[in-house]
Amino acid sequence: MGHNHHHQPPSPSYPSLNYTPGSKWIKSLTKDRIGNFHGGRYSDINLSSALFTHRIDSPECVKLQVWSAPGMSKPTFEEAMKQKFKPAKKTNHWWKVSLTIPAYWDQYERVQFEFDPGCEAMIYNTGGTPLQGITGGYGGDRRVEYIIPSSARTERQHDFIIESSCNGMFGVPLSGDTIDPPDMNRYFALRSADLVVPNQEAWRLLWDFTTLRELVDTLPGNTPLQNKALVAANEIMNVFNRGDPEGIREARKIAESVFGEGWESKGAGVYDEGPRNAQIWGIGTCHIDTAWLWPYRVTQQKVARSWSTQVDLMERYPEHRFTCSSAQQYKWLEQVTSRLPYQKNTSLNPLTPPLLIAQLYPPLFSRVKTQVLAGRFHPVGGAWVENDANMPSGEALVRQFVFGQRYFESRFGKRCETAWLPDSFGVTGALPQLIRGAGMRYFFTQKLSWNNINVFPHTTFNWVGIDGTQVLCHMTPVDTYTAQATVGDVNKGQNNHKNMESSQAALLVFGNGDGGGGPLVKMLENLRRIRAVSNTHRELPSVTMGRSVDEFFDELARASNAGKILPNWHGELYLEFHRGTYTSHGSIKKGNRHSEILLRDVEHVTTLASLYRLYNKDYIYPKQAIDDSWEKVLLNQFHDVLPGSAIGMVYEDAEKLYEEVRKDGEALLDEAFGVLFPDSVALNASANLKALPPTGKIVSFNTTFFRRSDIIQVPLVGANSGLKSQVLQTSSDGTVGYAVVNTPGNVGSICTPATGLHAQILPVSVFTNGTDNFVLRNSSVQLTISKGRITSLLDVKLGRELISPGYTGGLVIFEDQPNYWDAWDVEIHHLETVKQLEFTNVSVVAQGPLRGSVKAVTKYDKSTIEVTISLDAIAATVKENSRSLFHFDAVVDWHQRHEFLKFELPLDIHSDNATYETQFGHVQRPTHKNTTWDIAKYADLSEFGYGVAILSESKYGFSCIGNILRISLLRSATAPDAEQDQGLLGRFLPVQIILNRDVGEHKFSWAVMPHEGHFLESDVPIAAYLYNSPLRVRYIPHDGDTTMMCLHSPFTVEGARNVFLETVKRGESDDFSKNSGTTTVVLRLYEAFGGHAKARLRIGGHLSIAKAYLTNLLEDDNDELDILHEEDPATSGILRLDFRGFEVKTVKLVLKSTPVLVGQSGSNQYMKYAMKYADISAITAISSALAEI
Repeated sequence: MGHNHHHQPPSPSYPSLNYTPGSKWIKSLTKDRIGNFHGGRYSDINLSSALFTHRIDSPECVKLQVWSAPGMSKPTFEEAMKQKFKPAKKTNHWWKVSLTIPAYWDQYERVQFEFDPGCEAMIYNTGGTPLQGITGGYGGDRRVEYIIPSSARTERQHDFIIESSCNGMFGVPLSGDTIDPPDMNRYFALRSADLVVPNQEAWRLLWDFTTLRELVDTLPGNTPLQNKALVAANEIMNVFNRGDPEGIREARKIAESVFGEGWESKGAGVYDEGPRNAQIWGIGTCHIDTAWLWPYRVTQQKVARSWSTQVDLMERYPEHRFTCSSAQQYKWLEQVTSRLPYQKNTSLNPLTPPLLIAQLYPPLFSRVKTQVLAGRFHPVGGAWVENDANMPSGEALVRQFVFGQRYFESRFGKRCETAWLPDSFGVTGALPQLIRGAGMRYFFTQKLSWNNINVFPHTTFNWVGIDGTQVLCHMTPVDTYTAQATVGDVNKGQNNHKNMESSQAALLVFGNGDGGGGPLVKMLENLRRIRAVSNTHRELPSVTMGRSVDEFFDELARASNAGKILPNWHGELYLEFHRGTYTSHGSIKKGNRHSEILLRDVEHVTTLASLYRLYNKDYIYPKQAIDDSWEKVLLNQFHDVLPGSAIGMVYEDAEKLYEEVRKDGEALLDEAFGVLFPDSVALNASANLKALPPTGKIVSFNTTFFRRSDIIQVPLVGANSGLKSQVLQTSSDGTVGYAVVNTPGNVGSICTPATGLHAQILPVSVFTNGTDNFVLRNSSVQLTISKGRITSLLDVKLGRELISPGYTGGLVIFEDQPNYWDAWDVEIHHLETVKQLEFTNVSVVAQGPLRGSVKAVTKYDKSTIEVTISLDAIAATVKENSRSLFHFDAVVDWHQRHEFLKFELPLDIHSDNATYETQFGHVQRPTHKNTTWDIAKYADLSEFGYGVAILSESKYGFSCIGNILRISLLRSATAPDAEQDQGLLGRFLPVQIILNRDVGEHKFSWAVMPHEGHFLESDVPIAAYLYNSPLRVRYIPHDGDTTMMCLHSPFTVEGARNVFLETVKRGESDDFSKNSGTTTVVLRLYEAFGGHAKARLRIGGHLSIAKAYLTNLLEDDNDELDILHEEDPATSGILRLDFRGFEVKTVKLVLKSTPVLVGQSGSNQYMKYAMKYADISAITAISSALAEI
């Protein structure tokens, strides 16, 4: 029988006797011991003592000169270099640094300059190119070293410039609390300005030891790898001998027992070994809040500091990939331009050239662009800024993507693939459709990890929007966009992953953020060591580098079979946190809403003016001016500006931008109306009525595409008799009059008894007992105020009482003391502190018949709340059986602290769900969940057969708890802005802004709308649209041209009341430098009620259409549409458009020729022919008429 003998090496001799005490290892004590190897009380003898070989700051080697910028100014490099620099010791601001490097330092691996001003700083070369950022202090974001180039060491001399800024990474909070208001008297000390030789091998040992310690602290107890790391760390401490290079080398050799022999020599090649498919994808980023605890101008510096640092790191770490969003931040690097307030150009060309006031960092932009084209620096997001994703309008969200993608494509030749909103406070369910429409397929976010009630159930999933469009979404399981690239971060990427059954990959988004900074050397070194560990051990997930976010999502799509094995999440990504941001800083909310509507109107009117060119053949669509205004609005939609969660300095800047938008927008409108209505003037409160001709007519321009009837307010102070004769009611003080305007299309006119009043006029009456009982009534609805509260809301037609029996409506106030995030949060327990306020000092201010109004002036503590409640003699819309609105116009001088003002109606309506407007649609949320506050322009509570809605013109916060429908009006947080929403004694702003923007004294409005039928049967969305779209009222002299009144609306939607035409603008790619080339008009439409529709878009006969396309949001031609023609000269063509619920469509019309209409001012013959052919509106008819003339 044979035997197989296995030859093994001989085992070591095992002694028979043992007189030693034996090895005794107490693991917990050893774990405590390793915490003393760096820093702390033993820093003079532990590894910290060996990190630097030399340090000198003598004037012979380090010469400093300084110039301190005045006040809070932020001069450019060129401006600073023109100033006189003085010799200095250790101080701050702008520095000229001259170094002399000792010759004997040639023996060392590295020489660097250590500059720690305690704050942020940036190093430039003497030519003005930013080289890297500096972050002073001793936090985790510390970076104070600047490596001296080898060429400078050879020359022994090195000169450069430093700009130090008196702000920390998180501003200058008054105390140690990050969200405190800023301390404007904060001083920073210059701790070091030294020429040093770092002991590079000691630093590498520090990084070795850091990774080992993280392994010990992160991995579960008693695993082989954890114990191995702890043994190695302990041995390193045993062999380390201060000042002994051999001890450091021996210690590093011990570390290789965990990392693998020779791992370091592989450099970035360490990522090419080990597991083929890494679970954790590392991508560097530095989330820079475009404004938060610092203003915009400081962000510009943060961008330059952070990005120059990352370019420097890319040149040293070939695996480093850096991603950054926000086209605005790239543009700030490239240059900063500022336009003068818009002025009508006397040369008839409205393209006023921008006034270039500063070039910030163009050399750095060139360095960034080089890295972008090389595939190492990755633009992401495709948006102008990382915007709030709840309050901007649907069209504003579209423009975020249009402006962002067009910028990236124009500068780098490519668009983004991944939408990126890691820090926005929840995301609307309309966004997936817009992401796909902007040419992207993927979406990254993570803020829902902050939910304070429910844990969001997914990591990787298909996010399905309200219209059914999906995007592949990933929420990093690391639960942060500022990971520090630790072992704990990498491990959490696996252990916290919620969809391991369908996808194991996770994105590690690492780098210091919020205030910028980005990845540090220690992070990149740590990740190399973590990968080295996972190459030979399986207790830790593997991490990969050198890839992009887009590649990560491509891999997710491949591994999940295009999402087929992933879970779905339908509708909005609602953040159960930060709900107070829908109300904080009311003036900013108003600036946003009004600016969005103003720009929509500007685009509509200027488009028509550029097509018709009545009496001005040289008029050119003012594309650049419009874009400049849009960029300001989009900038202010950043997710810490619009929500009201920034410091006061930010809002001073934001208010100025809104004021510029208002002035420029009104000027653009006035010029365009001058083309459409020659010699007309705007009839508003600022009109010079004394200068008006004695006879003329009032006309209205409707910027929506809904038929409408309105009661308009006409100023009468200084008016002539001709103007006064056109009003049917005058206010009690005679300052304003009221008139009825019927607008069936774009243009409407005054209705008088002579011309025929609207058939649906519902005369208003006001009744009072003279003290505490007031009733506003027409034949549609009735409201009663008794003893300061709304006691009755009655549908007169149905005889139905809408206020719940035993309850009253009106103003209420709550205590508002969030657990921490003051301007951000409103806690559920605030509902336990309600106080009812009474309307007091009520008086009748308008008796009817067109408008009836009562005014109440309520004093509460230090505040004054004035509310005018009005009822008009018309219905909310022209829909049959539409009810009238009750208007609430408030003027509030607000001086409360940590209190919350709302308006509520307890309704005799029962429903499990309330309906809220969202971008391009609506959402429903339960009324029995008292954990939601919602974002909308309207909120509606309906049951079968009836409902009541609250509409808003500038407020976004609503809630419906049970049967109580509320709108949030004002908050009064004190952090991070101590003067948030305070009255006229608050923060200083220029007088003009206070006058025009209602800053300090809040002016806002809301309306109550009863309606017959359920919400889906109602006209609430149309009424809300009209409520936010006031008519543009003009006064035309008697002999003025009225051709526009005779032309049909150029665009009409037929056959689908649920399809809204939202936007009319010129095409993005048109050439606006001259009146030549292809002329396109872009229309944006959407289905508003959540159902299918077959709509017909009728194009007016005075527009000659060559082709029509369906496009994406970026206006790429997708599908050519058939143009249907009818035997109707009033129509040039009809487009059939099929919609699914909440679908958004973009239509591009290519015109055959322009101008369409050219008139001759004062020509009665032209007027005669224009009137004759107005009804058929055919271009051929107008042309032949002109030929006859």
